[in-house]
Amino acid sequence: MQFVTISPKFQVVIPRPIRESLRLSPGQKVQVVEYNGRIELIPEKHIKELRGFIKGINTEIEREKDRV
Repeated sequence: MQFVTISPKFQVVIPRPIRESLRLSPGQKVQVVEYNGRIELIPEKHIKELRGFIKGINTEIEREKDRV
């Protein structure tokens, strides 16, 4: 587990191993979400990176008759 310190300007530095693991770059946008008393940072991905991310998903589900 890694810790960061909040600066007087309310800034934090994301530790290098996490930046490298998530391939974060300077200027990249992240979504900030408060969830159950914690803060989550979710990196915004370029639309080209999302191509094919649900490949192989099972679409054989039973649907309600009015939803077909």
